[in-house]
Amino acid sequence: MSLSPVHRRRLLQGLAVGAAWPTAAVAATDHEALNFVALGDWGRKGQRSQGVVAEAMGAAAAEIASRFVISAGDNFYPAGVQSVADPHWRGSFEDVYTAKALQTPWYAALGNHDYRGVAQAQVDYTRLSPRWRMPSRYYKVAAQALWANLLDLFVIDTSPLVDRGNYDEMLQQLAHGHLEAHDGARQIAWLKSELRRSTAPWKVVVGHHPIYSGDHGDSAALVAQVAPLLEAYGVQVYINGHDHNLQHIRRGRVDYVCTGAGADAAGSVAPVEGTRYCLSRPGFAMFGLDHETLRLEFRDLTGRTLYQARRPRAD
Repeated sequence: MSLSPVHRRRLLQGLAVGAAWPTAAVAATDHEALNFVALGDWGRKGQRSQGVVAEAMGAAAAEIASRFVISAGDNFYPAGVQSVADPHWRGSFEDVYTAKALQTPWYAALGNHDYRGVAQAQVDYTRLSPRWRMPSRYYKVAAQALWANLLDLFVIDTSPLVDRGNYDEMLQQLAHGHLEAHDGARQIAWLKSELRRSTAPWKVVVGHHPIYSGDHGDSAALVAQVAPLLEAYGVQVYINGHDHNLQHIRRGRVDYVCTGAGADAAGSVAPVEGTRYCLSRPGFAMFGLDHETLRLEFRDLTGRTLYQARRPRAD
């Protein structure tokens, strides 16, 4: 991708302000530091670049003593899983993410491809797996569960919000026999209530679909229903997939981080309003928090650092 002078300058600025990661020993013992890795759109049975990205992410997770993994949806291609015994679990998850540093909780969101299968099976797998975490289709992980008093994590289910009226996606779900009715208003009310109650220094929301995007374009439904809540209740970061690339967009007081390149890079991505970085290349994201600062880093399938940035908590 050819970068404009402005975009190139933003990239260099991001690299310049990237903070050093705490040593593994400090991150593993200091409850005022919290590191984790994130990816989306990965379930390809180890094919395309999935296995290579998994290896690079495992090495990075060990390097920073990652406490957990965030999965931003489209966990299984092309049409989710059919049950908790589906071979996809082993072929795309258990036998791919084998690094010791990835044997940690995986907090997962559902994506539109997951809804083409039996979405409930991914919820049910939580009871069988020592690391898969999807207690319901949208949920909160409180700071105490993350072994640090730094972060409340909110995982939302964006497909019911975005796909209503998306006839192509509805036809895909219908063709696979899994078209469901949803109460999107109930989820939004839940999110508003939980964000309002949260007193954690950092609040991160995870959803599959982007709110703002230089690939698929902005989601009108999420711009209208979710973005105002992020601003109103002090959410600092929204993490998504769906776009098969890496993006960092800043709108208002919120950083929007796309990490949807867990198995491949598809299509083109271009800077939009607020873009700090974008690249169509397989890879993943790394995050580090302390009480005052968040660090973001993108790495590619070779483990090479592509971009670094940081933001103050109260920015």
